[in-house]
Amino acid sequence: MHQATYDLAIIGGGVNGCGIARDAAGRGASVVLFEQGDFASATSSASTKLIHGGLRYLEHYKFRLVREALMEREVLWKLAPHIIRPLRFVLPHHKGLRPAWFLRLGLFLYDHLGGRKLLPGTRTLDLSRDAAGQPLKPLFTCAFEYSDCWVEDARLVVLNARDAAERGASIRPRTRVVAAERAGDHWRITAERADGRRETVTARVIVNAAGPWVGQVLSGVVRVNAPAAVRLVQGSHIVVRRIYDHDRCYIFQNADGRIVFAIPYERDFTLIGTTDRDYSGDPAAVAASPGEIGYLCAAASEYFKKPVTPDDVVWTYSGVRPLYDDGASKAQEATRDYVLVLDSDNGGAPLISVFGGKITTYRRLAAAVLAKLEAHLPPPKAPADWTGKAPLPGGDFPPDGIAALVDRTLAAHPYLARGHAERLVRAYGTRVSRLLDGARGPQDLGRVFGADLTEREVRYLMREEWAATAADVLWRRSKLGLRLSAAESAALDEFMQNATADVASSAA
Repeated sequence: MHQATYDLAIIGGGVNGCGIARDAAGRGASVVLFEQGDFASATSSASTKLIHGGLRYLEHYKFRLVREALMEREVLWKLAPHIIRPLRFVLPHHKGLRPAWFLRLGLFLYDHLGGRKLLPGTRTLDLSRDAAGQPLKPLFTCAFEYSDCWVEDARLVVLNARDAAERGASIRPRTRVVAAERAGDHWRITAERADGRRETVTARVIVNAAGPWVGQVLSGVVRVNAPAAVRLVQGSHIVVRRIYDHDRCYIFQNADGRIVFAIPYERDFTLIGTTDRDYSGDPAAVAASPGEIGYLCAAASEYFKKPVTPDDVVWTYSGVRPLYDDGASKAQEATRDYVLVLDSDNGGAPLISVFGGKITTYRRLAAAVLAKLEAHLPPPKAPADWTGKAPLPGGDFPPDGIAALVDRTLAAHPYLARGHAERLVRAYGTRVSRLLDGARGPQDLGRVFGADLTEREVRYLMREEWAATAADVLWRRSKLGLRLSAAESAALDEFMQNATADVASSAA
């Protein structure tokens, strides 16, 4: 049997793995990416959903990290204006914590470090007069408002995978790498699909972008003797019914030195996060603990007039950050910067392992990986910064063009409710026309599974975005899981399993 050969084999379908696959494929390298589950099914869908510089990292003098992240905000917004949008953040001054002059200094740096052009700068708020003061306790009288961006994190990952595939990469979700061994200047890689079938490929280079499993890949798959310097840090979030009516976010200081965000979420909810604590155990089994839920409720209740209690929580999610272990004493102080470790075993086939990183800097991380591997890859057919200019799928419209795209969609498909059209445009951007192509009325959208999720959208996600289960659709390709009942979710799962079986039997 012929064995496929690639320049680059990537293990891990989170934001880093998919970002590297996209960049490498765009430069002309042959790429295969293996992901043991669904894309963004671990850390990359469990973020606070922010494209941000990381205001609090200035306190730890991480100026390079903050500057790089700040510079990326507007770059990413232009690449994917459907899934990334600007947000204003309200930072109330807490008299017992950081002094006002210190906050002003930090925000001055934040405004000026990153070449900001489109995002508005910082302003001071009188909370007794501004709407942002309404939901807060009256003891908070002054706040600072600044800009960052929001991202639908799991969609960012799948759109990078989609673009990589369209540029020639072979993308293999639900396929676990079980063994890899050096054979001279190549790797021989064995992978197992969800149905138990195995395949073997060869590659010049392996990129270990397995996130929380980076250490397990090193010890169990490629069997490198050196211990992995990985520190697993858990971050949990809670979602409650909407606490306030305006569209700004809050960033709250805590007495323990940490910060907590409260963010408008999916129209009817508020997202509160995150926690920072060391984690041991299976990364797939991570879940928000009662202690973390209590911590986030207490942090929000310190500021909001109406207390937030565990009974208010409608959903929680939790992820494990695979940080580089720099020996920091507190989880919150461990470096968020990415660290790339190259192992060529005295001239053999190279292996590069990715530790840490933030969603905001995934594109810069991918470029750094490829720079390290330059000698082992074919001459690039595109410049090193090409990913900063080519829009992600559906993102080929202006950053302020959402409303116009919704209007165009409604003009072409007047049978859609405006809210439905807005959700589709925010998910698919200009590719909404591909999803709705040929539909003349509601009857052409097929079965409705709950909320406004139709059969046509589900089939599009199965065909174009590798969705295979209800969870893929309801929690990663969208957040409609907040709106569908357990029975509706089960019916969707059954439909998708039957549809997959139909496709498999027709292919046979």
